[in-house]
Amino acid sequence: MVAELIMEASNILTERVIHDTTCIQQPLKLFVGSWNVGGITPPHSFNLEKFLNTQDSMADIYVLGFQEIVPLNAGSIWAAENSDISIKWSSLIKAALNKRTPAEDAFHKAETGESQRVHPLTTQSSIKPGGATDYKCIVSKQMVGIYITIWARTELSQYISYPSVSCVGCGILGCLGNKGSVSIRFCLHETSFCFVCSHLASGGKEGDERHRNADAAHILSRTIFPPEPLQHLPRKILDHDRVIWLGDLNYRIRLPEETTRSFVKNKDWNLLLQNDQLRAEMSKGHVFEEWHEGLIEFPPTYKYDQNSDDYYGSGHKEKAKRMRAPAWCDRIIWFGKGLKQVHYNRVESRLSDHRPVYGRFIAYVEVSTLPGMN
Repeated sequence: MVAELIMEASNILTERVIHDTTCIQQPLKLFVGSWNVGGITPPHSFNLEKFLNTQDSMADIYVLGFQEIVPLNAGSIWAAENSDISIKWSSLIKAALNKRTPAEDAFHKAETGESQRVHPLTTQSSIKPGGATDYKCIVSKQMVGIYITIWARTELSQYISYPSVSCVGCGILGCLGNKGSVSIRFCLHETSFCFVCSHLASGGKEGDERHRNADAAHILSRTIFPPEPLQHLPRKILDHDRVIWLGDLNYRIRLPEETTRSFVKNKDWNLLLQNDQLRAEMSKGHVFEEWHEGLIEFPPTYKYDQNSDDYYGSGHKEKAKRMRAPAWCDRIIWFGKGLKQVHYNRVESRLSDHRPVYGRFIAYVEVSTLPGMN
């Protein structure tokens, strides 16, 4: 009888706590970047601070997606992961975020497996002398050339839960990972996030946009996150509270090549965007219906001559080669409410034939509080 009374009192107290709990919205600074690196391995001393925009205000969470971190040849597409190259990129990211040299923070071979799955979370703060904040990798995953990695301020990590990944191959045979997506989800306080890093079908011919639309549809339908015991967490991309899609979406500009190059030279971005395949397909409801993209006020990100600021084919020597008109292949889009983009731009780097893009967001997070705590 006493045990039953204690249990009943405990249940009443629990119900009262749940009833009294309220949620408030807190803003979070979120950085999202995407870069097709063209299969080029970065030099050991390569500095990512410009890509991560660390000279500006630091974000709370960094979401970084790469495409073609390995060459997409016959040998690489059969191997889902290449730990050496993903570890190298992780080392460079860690060095840039934590303001150290790559040599100081080089990952060891023993960490290879851990670098590709969920990192253990910690409740310990790592505020360094002078006020600098350490960032920790929450989760990273590679599928052939696609690599996505998420870093958060150490003091935030104790509030991040249930990180997991889902990979979808859309390449050769409709399933290999030379094209496709790697998606990551996690919960921050009471809000679920999902980030999709993708590399969609290539091709500049009329009608190739339909292949890209199909890839996007397959990713949306085939991405399923594993269930969490005793938790009712979203398993599909669009069921999450905050959703961002980044990557080389490969959509081109529907104009004759000479016209496109002329508009690019004159910086007629509005005229080019009126003929941008992605925007046209979205407006027709063929793909990414109800998704959003910020205002583009920067030059097309593809395709450049290697180690040059000239678009491929702009010189006389290249006229005999297969031509590829400039295009905004690299994009960042989002779905739903609770996200406000405050900046959208590209970064000038000659490492590959693509220029990286990044977006800064304010993401609103639901935080449960008890009376007197907020």
